[in-house]
Amino acid sequence: MWRIEEREKEKAVTLKAGDTTLLCHTEEDTAFFIGTGREDIRMYRGNFTIEDRAYVRYALHYDGRRAEGDRQILLFSHPEMRGAFLVTLSEENGILRMRTSCEDDRYNRLFVRFTAEKKERVFGGGEQFSCLNLRGKVFPVWTREQGVGRNPLTEVTRLANASDGGGGDYHTTFFPQPTFLSSRLYFAHLENYDYAELDFCEEAYHELRVWNTRISMRFGNGPDYRTLVSDLTTITGRQPALPAHLMKGLWLGVQGGTKRVLEILESCRESGMDISAVWIQDWEGRRVTSFGKRLQWDWRWNEELYPGLDEVIKKDPDVKWMGYINPYLVEGGVLFGEASEKGYFVKNKNGEDYLFDFGEYDCGVVDLTSPEAFAWYKEVIKKNLIGLGFRGWMADFGEYLPADCVCANGKEGLVMHNEWPVLWARCNREAVEEAGLLSECVFFMRAGGALAQRYSTLLWAGDQCVDYSEDDGLPSVITAALSAGLSGMGLHTSDIGGYTTLFHLMRDEELLLRWTEMAVFTPVMRTHEGNRPESNVQIYDTEELRKKAARLIGLHNRLLPYLEDLVKENEETGIPVMRPLFFAAPDDEEAYDKTLYSYLLGDELLVAPVVAAGESTRDVWLPEGTWRHLFSGLVYGKGHHTVGAPLGEPPVFYRTDGAHAALFEEII
Repeated sequence: MWRIEEREKEKAVTLKAGDTTLLCHTEEDTAFFIGTGREDIRMYRGNFTIEDRAYVRYALHYDGRRAEGDRQILLFSHPEMRGAFLVTLSEENGILRMRTSCEDDRYNRLFVRFTAEKKERVFGGGEQFSCLNLRGKVFPVWTREQGVGRNPLTEVTRLANASDGGGGDYHTTFFPQPTFLSSRLYFAHLENYDYAELDFCEEAYHELRVWNTRISMRFGNGPDYRTLVSDLTTITGRQPALPAHLMKGLWLGVQGGTKRVLEILESCRESGMDISAVWIQDWEGRRVTSFGKRLQWDWRWNEELYPGLDEVIKKDPDVKWMGYINPYLVEGGVLFGEASEKGYFVKNKNGEDYLFDFGEYDCGVVDLTSPEAFAWYKEVIKKNLIGLGFRGWMADFGEYLPADCVCANGKEGLVMHNEWPVLWARCNREAVEEAGLLSECVFFMRAGGALAQRYSTLLWAGDQCVDYSEDDGLPSVITAALSAGLSGMGLHTSDIGGYTTLFHLMRDEELLLRWTEMAVFTPVMRTHEGNRPESNVQIYDTEELRKKAARLIGLHNRLLPYLEDLVKENEETGIPVMRPLFFAAPDDEEAYDKTLYSYLLGDELLVAPVVAAGESTRDVWLPEGTWRHLFSGLVYGKGHHTVGAPLGEPPVFYRTDGAHAALFEEII
């Protein structure tokens, strides 16, 4: 399947998969470059400024190849370089592995160019919020805060940048991954955690830039996108199936103490809302900052705010309770003192605990490279969360490891930064598994990187604005779910109604209901009060809202047999639950270019959420087949259609010849 073609006289070598050229190295069009650079990385509250001063960059010359067993070694050189640059190729189960090494250790930058075609599209890159097709842009691989607004042309982003530099941009994401899938039906996956950039700006090639000359990459090709994603997840890992009892109903995000939470829970149930879980992120206490209501990052039950919580959890087996934790400890807290005394924090260059600002309070980060600190923090999760009775939690953050810190394994933060969320996911996963609760418990994360798939039980989209903005509002979570799924993370959810309320932003009833409609057609429904709850409409505010929510939750519950099949498929094959329309029509141009903010839920449902304010209709494109509108029963064929979309009835269609058609017919 994979083969090397040489033209010795021209000093040229080509790597192919079948008829697809992956890369072609000639004297005129070089595929491999090495160089030197010196980075400058500054962080403020999880927002990073990254600059790289490149000193030299050399195009390498091809010198031939040699065989060593079942491996092929390509040899490259340059007059300014001592020794050789080696590219070692091997194949296992149809997956090609490429390892590089440079015998001259003066060089610390590598550039690899992959052959591209003008009309080629590329996808993946981890969880991307602004772009599904990555062509025409550069994507840094560096986990960081998503940013507020994420578009410098918008007022919200300008205000956020003026406030604290936290506005973000199209490429800023909690979960970057150096992986891309090509419409020429191959994938490329970098296994390094070094800082890297995926550059898709040129018509003739894609360029990968890595701050290391020693890299390992995997390549796969296949007949369709399903095969590519399935093969990719044999490398990255796959998420376990979600517990069925936590896929039903709503995870009610509420806070404020035992009395308030129970009162709201009761009012929701009386209105017919099926509540499968209550998520109380402030179980450990609260603090108020200029950003809004924050949490007391000392992960112990606050009995003053939540008296009798342990008994409340035991009393009602029909409702699971969920909490919150992250890998940082606030200065002055009990756990902070214990971790500092034991030497469990990452250090600065002087060997002192590295403390940094999280927004009006300083924290230390537990050193997850230390086996002792890792085990200690795992016990904190097992004792303080699982032991209290929680059967789920938000495992937040993971992006803030400073580039200039020093870890217990002797490596700097620059090297460990992108791997940090993966270690954080593994810490949570092992705590759940050691408690014997993997089939009952779900932790959900926003941060990630390659291999997080094998540990994280659920990805959530992070902190969207409470609006309809394409880069950071309701539409962006659809793009995020699809790009994450194509990168191997197939279980995705979001804060219903968004989270970030700053400047003039406030959540209204229409946005809340439109977001709830979309969440019906995802694996899990979960609400969030937001960073400023009093400024936002809440799902529990009025009897009318609760009744509308109850109806939508009931619709989600009636879909459960289908959703459970999809979640199981994701566990077994890596095929994501939410899929782009080109899964169904890979040869149809309109499946790529005319389907913004629509998606397939499995193979049998097509969902086109309303993602703009004041809309009561939606233009929808349907692929080949016979599609029945879920709410009206009207039948449509392939092509463009304008359909009604009143509140409570988003445009959703099912295949009339699908295996679950009878289920869908009985839903309404």
